[in-house]
Order: sequence, then structure tokens, then C-alpha cells
Amino acid sequence: MQAKPSRFLDRRTPPHIFTLVTIAGLSAATMNIYLPSLPRMTEHFGTDYALMQASVTVYLAMNALLQLGIGPISDRFGRRPVLLVSCALFCLATLGTLFAPTVGIFLGFRMAQAVIVTGMVLSRAIVRDMYPANEAASRIGYVTMGMALVPMVSPVVGGLLDSAFGWQANFQALLICGIAVFALVWFDLGETAPAQAAGGFREQFRDVPELFTSRRFWGYCLSTTLASGAFFAYLGGAPFVGSVVFGLTPAELGLFFGAPAVGYMAGNGLSGRYSVRFGLNAMIVAGGLISSFGMLVSLSLFYAGEATVAVFFGSMTLVGLGNGLVMPNGTAGMLSVRPKLAGTASGVGGAIMIGGGAGLSALAGVVLTEESGALPLIWLMLISVVAGLCCIAYVIRREKQLAQA
Repeated sequence: MQAKPSRFLDRRTPPHIFTLVTIAGLSAATMNIYLPSLPRMTEHFGTDYALMQASVTVYLAMNALLQLGIGPISDRFGRRPVLLVSCALFCLATLGTLFAPTVGIFLGFRMAQAVIVTGMVLSRAIVRDMYPANEAASRIGYVTMGMALVPMVSPVVGGLLDSAFGWQANFQALLICGIAVFALVWFDLGETAPAQAAGGFREQFRDVPELFTSRRFWGYCLSTTLASGAFFAYLGGAPFVGSVVFGLTPAELGLFFGAPAVGYMAGNGLSGRYSVRFGLNAMIVAGGLISSFGMLVSLSLFYAGEATVAVFFGSMTLVGLGNGLVMPNGTAGMLSVRPKLAGTASGVGGAIMIGGGAGLSALAGVVLTEESGALPLIWLMLISVVAGLCCIAYVIRREKQLAQA
């Protein structure tokens, strides 16, 4: 199933790994580069922090909604044209955020920016087009290891840009990156999706229920959703914890905010190296246990009176490490249940994952107060990762049942 070799900037061949990392990385950067600027943006638009923080939730919600269509559309029409259209629309939406006169209009364009999630969805589907299941997990691990540099660096860059030039500089940087990614897709990304039989777009959507009849798909999907849910809760709550509870400046918050990405990159590297050897399920279980351990350590130290910046953000590195093991392997599991629907599985699974993340992000914003400190967020993250472990345990049990049948 190995695709023909890639030649960089030759769109007659499959894309180079650098291109896959870049298109997925832009989606990751769009999600969190501006988070250190939330307090300043609140002042600029003359609104309250809770409404400005809703820009995280509305982005994630639209992100989830779009993923329901991206997979089937790309399975029917191909990965390349869908990516090109999405990059162009992203650039237009980013222009809108820069010139929005009110917070309501800003939130509308912020939702429209979510179209760039196409890069994250289709980078995974393209890998699955090119490789079989276990090797796909390894390759996805390498792709997301490179991509993990982006969420680690982007809040730092965002905080520095905010301090030097104002919050608009973050969105100007995203616009420049969007134009660059469009050019990269145009010149390098050859089509990898298998040709679809005639029958029309409606027939493509008619195949989607195949996924919903698979218990293994749901097990993999929910295990990744709940594991990533811890990160999305962090995404929604950490800016408040850092700026309000610990009193960090935007630049300091940007620096600490990338702690999970350090672990995530390491976990992706381990996935790339060991997924073929140990298998998807073992790697997911290991990741869930590491994340749970990280949250238990944080919780114990907070109750012992060690509620410090180092403890809070340091423990998030272990959550990132665990997610780095869970995400590529859980994603490869989802995409391998019905290989002919790899794009659809990536989109539907991603929509469920991001939709759940949006809910947990919003919940984190609700439960956190200056009086409560970070404890409600830590509890929420712990419950999420433990529930994810329960889901992969069900997958393992189901596979044993199928083997005995």
C-alpha cells in the first residue's frame, strides 16, 4: 500500500512530510496563538473576559461542525482541492478578524477561521491513504511530533507579539502563514485519495452509518475524545489560571502555556518509534496512565499546599506526554476500522473530539473563579483522562470477543 515516493514541490507525487506538518501546524497555531492576548483584547473591545474567552469555545464548536463535512467531501472530491479552498477561505476570515469593529463581528470571523481545521483532518487522512494501520500510527506520530512544535511555540510568539505590537499582530502573522500554506499546498501536494466510484456526493454520505455500527470505532473515538478533552479543558481554563490566579503577564503566560506541547512532542516521538512494535492499544493505555498520573500528582501537591505556577504547568507536561501516545494511535485506530472511509472517519472522529473539547473548554471557563483557584480545572482534567482509559479498555475487550467469534 506504500505510495510512490514524494518529491518536494512536485504536485504529481504525494506530499512531502514537511507539507503535512505545516498544514496541520497552521490549524494548531490558529487555535492558541492569541490566548495570551485575551486580557488585552477584552479591553480593546470593551467587553468582559468571559465573553472574550468564548472565542475559544465558538472556534472549537465550528471546528467540530466543519469536520463532519470535510471528511466525506475530501473522500468524494479529493484532498487537494478541499485544502486549497479551505486555505483561501481562512485567509479571508483572518482579514475579517483584523478589521472587526465589535466583539460580535470578531467572534463571527473567529468562527469562520475554523475552516483551517481541514489541514489537521486531511493531514491524517493523507497518511492513512499512503500506509497501512500500524505504520500509519507511526507516521501520524512523526507528523504530529513536528506539529507539536507549533502549539508549544505559538503562545510564546503570541505573547511576545502582543507585548511588542498589540494583539492584532497575532492575526497578521496568521494571515501571512495562511498565504504561505496555500502556496505550499498548490506546489507540493499531489492527490492521494483513491478514486471514488461514480454515484454522486449523496452516495458518499450514505456510507457514513457504516462507521456508527462499529463498536471499535466508537471506542477509539471516545478514548481520543476524552484524552484530548483534558487538553481542551486546559485550553479553556489555563489563560484564566495563569493571568488571574497566578498574575502572569501575556509573555509569561505564553511561555508557560506551551508546557503540554513539550510532553506531546516527546509522546509523538515515542509513538513514531514504538507503535509498530507494541500495537495501537498498548500505546493508548500507556498514554492514559501517564496522563492520569500527571493529574494525580498535581492534585496531591495542590491539596498539600504547593499551589504554584511550576506545579500547575509542570504537571501538564505529563498530560501532554500521555496525549502524544494516545492521539496518533487512537486516530490510526479510528481510520483503520473502515479504511475506504478514512477521510470520513477522520472528519467524524475529529468532529466528536473537538465538539467534546469545546464542551469541556466552556465548562472549564464556568467552574473557575478567583476564589477556587486551579483545583476545579485539575479535577475536570483528571476525570476526562480516566474516562478515556475506560473506553480503550472496552476496545481491547471487544477485540478479544471478535477474535473468539
